[in-house]
Amino acid sequence: MKKRNLLVRVLSGIWSGVDSFRKILHLLLLLFVFGIFVGALSGTTPMLPERAALTIKPVGVIVEELVGDPFDRAIAELLDEAQPQTVLQDIVDALDYASEDDRIGAVHIELSALGAAGLPKLQRIARAIEDFRESGKPVIASADFMTQQGYFIAAHADEVYLHPQGGVLLQGYGRFRSYFSDAIEKLKLDWNIFKVGTYKSAVEPFERMDMSEADRQASLNLIDQLWGTYLEDVADARALSVAGMEEYTDKYTDVVAAAEGDLAQAAKDYNLVDELLTRTQLRELLIGYVGTDEDSEVNYSSIGLGEYLAHEDMLNGEQPGEENIGIIIASGVIQSGPQPPGTIGADSTASLLRRARDDESVKAVVLRVDSPGGSAFASDVIANEIAALQEAGKPVVVSMSSVAASGGYWISAGADRIFASPMTITGSIGIFGMLPTYQRAAAYLGIANDGVGSTPLSGQLRPDRELTDDTKRLVQLVIEEGYDDFIGRVATYRGMDKDEVDVVGQGRVWTGTDALGHGLVDELGGLDDAIGFAAELVDLPEGEYGRKPIATELSPTEQMIVCL
Repeated sequence: MKKRNLLVRVLSGIWSGVDSFRKILHLLLLLFVFGIFVGALSGTTPMLPERAALTIKPVGVIVEELVGDPFDRAIAELLDEAQPQTVLQDIVDALDYASEDDRIGAVHIELSALGAAGLPKLQRIARAIEDFRESGKPVIASADFMTQQGYFIAAHADEVYLHPQGGVLLQGYGRFRSYFSDAIEKLKLDWNIFKVGTYKSAVEPFERMDMSEADRQASLNLIDQLWGTYLEDVADARALSVAGMEEYTDKYTDVVAAAEGDLAQAAKDYNLVDELLTRTQLRELLIGYVGTDEDSEVNYSSIGLGEYLAHEDMLNGEQPGEENIGIIIASGVIQSGPQPPGTIGADSTASLLRRARDDESVKAVVLRVDSPGGSAFASDVIANEIAALQEAGKPVVVSMSSVAASGGYWISAGADRIFASPMTITGSIGIFGMLPTYQRAAAYLGIANDGVGSTPLSGQLRPDRELTDDTKRLVQLVIEEGYDDFIGRVATYRGMDKDEVDVVGQGRVWTGTDALGHGLVDELGGLDDAIGFAAELVDLPEGEYGRKPIATELSPTEQMIVCL
């Protein structure tokens, strides 16, 4: 028994020692993780050369906010699987910082990887470039190949360089899509369509084989204004004639033929670019502006957009104050429930608006809208939260980005003031619904559906059953009531008669300039104009308020994982 007790005591002591050692290891690990986490949050200022070029390389789509859940996006970045996208505000902020930074000797904008961008976003970048140029420092734009979006930005630089094997492709604006009516009939589908609005053309591909005359008329009006503005802006920036630009685009094949098939030379012949330079020659040119950096991959002294913003935001970034203008981004398709950034969720966007309402430091809100629309129900949920914010004594000013149409206009209409870019696509005051069924296709394959129900509506939402005339009438009544509600809200908010709204509604889209003439927006201007006006509404003088972004946030655990 004594031996047994001795053995138990020895084993117990060993276990106690092992357990204590385990606890110490856990404590050290937690301290290590906490130290990394605190270090990541406190950060160290990135090194900035005494003289350098700020290199801006927009990648992918230009967006108002990064698309996707922040945590999922961070993991995707670690795996090098992140969606290519660049935040518009990042480019604007970096150019603003650099204009007053003596260490930045030039800006190099490399446009080879730029993807899609709406004209209002491009114009905002162009204005930021023009503001930077007032500092007297040069802006050099380059690309291996320039798309229409990239060239618009490049045209506003001091110098534009293109690779000898590249080209400048200006395709203009167009609106083309596929139509499926014949295919739907051949597949024996019934695509039940319900709509209000002569110009509500989203349903046309499912009921026609070509563009309706109404849609053609509205689309031509839209793209003519977009293209005319594009040409005028570029021609003015490059000191070219609009006629010369039109010749380059309208007779592009002949232009290239005259250059013996050389796309790059064709662009140079029409003075769209200054010189054709290889990458090596371009690096040598930039070395002449900012000097050599042998440790850099590009050989010239430079700092990238992300590093520079991290540096300047840490040292000079505007911080929220005791009194702020809250800024909420509403970007993407409008859907029900909670949605990640890049999609407007009824629950998630409403939550951001409630945060602004409950935040005593937020005196007014600017809602930046960039949306083609979506769910009418979700739009109404968001509009109700905007109204609650206003009832709490906090004005809401809408700043429209590239597009604020249909549901995007629904959530904007009740704002205290609406600002739009001249080329914002807005309006589309209309509503539609579609309920496809495939009972004919099933019958063709030898499949039948039968049964009993307690009411005429029983089984009416099954895709394998034909909709009855009564059900179709019911859905159409709901759609018509939704449209009447839409134009009624706009009429109330905009001080118009319903008949007036109906005339400019009917699902038709307008440019911001047209929308101003029709009373759908209040002013033409950008985000800064909207913020300034919001401050005026609450009597906050310039320089005495902060800007407070209100956005989806990571949980503490997610923040720690991302930082690690």
